[in-house]
Amino acid sequence: MKQGIHPKYYETKIKCACGNVIETRSTLKDIHVEICSNCHPFFTGKQKLIDTAGRVERFRRKYGGQSGK
Repeated sequence: MKQGIHPKYYETKIKCACGNVIETRSTLKDIHVEICSNCHPFFTGKQKLIDTAGRVERFRRKYGGQSGK
């Protein structure tokens, strides 16, 4: 391998918004994420709907009572 062309590799901590901290190695020193494997619905089996500006409610009003044709 050529010398001097590869990025630095650091011991780093990945911090989630839920408070979970994962220690790993990366080219970045600190990583902050919004969702991790401890709080992601795919891994937990719990569905969390985050309603931004009433979008979920508006969708349910528009399509909730109709059946497919």
